Amino acid sequence: MSEAISAVNGAVFKEGIAEILGLDPIGMISIRGDLSASYMKKALKKAVGVGMPGIREISLAGDKGVVWMSPDELLLICPYTDVANALESLKKGFGDNHALAVNVSDARAVFRIKGPNTREVLAKLAPVDLSPQAFGPGMIRRTRLAQVPAAFWMEDTDTAQLVCFRSVAQYVFDLLKTAAQPGSEVGFYRS
Repeated sequence: MSEAISAVNGAVFKEGIAEILGLDPIGMISIRGDLSASYMKKALKKAVGVGMPGIREISLAGDKGVVWMSPDELLLICPYTDVANALESLKKGFGDNHALAVNVSDARAVFRIKGPNTREVLAKLAPVDLSPQAFGPGMIRRTRLAQVPAAFWMEDTDTAQLVCFRSVAQYVFDLLKTAAQPGSEVGFYRS
């Protein structure tokens, strides 16, 4: 079996107002179905050990979690090597109920933006209210980053994780680097 590598091969940018890291691939399963159904909630809990997230939220337990993506869509995240087991668990949990679970791990790229200016870097690229009052840890936004779709969430007050399509990974890395150039601080989110 070949080794999975990130779309930007672990690229790192540390010279700016925030650190940009291209992360190793993580397991991602796109789930569609009735998010209010008890079979869905039970299947998620069994697959990754976390409950259903609220609207525009993420439920995490270590390196496993469930991300709310839309009223009928979730993104399950887990270690890359656990995807096959998680898919099998989900399919058993769904039974004959109307639901879909698809491995999208290799179609996505993941980045971490870290530092006290993380919100500024993202705000330069996405039409999202990134104030700490409107967007805190455990919250997710699915939006556009310049011209491409992306989703991101705050891991803590100074760290965000971002997911985009693998096909635009280099473009997104370059956008993030540009938004994080030295001396580009605006100071909007600083107290």
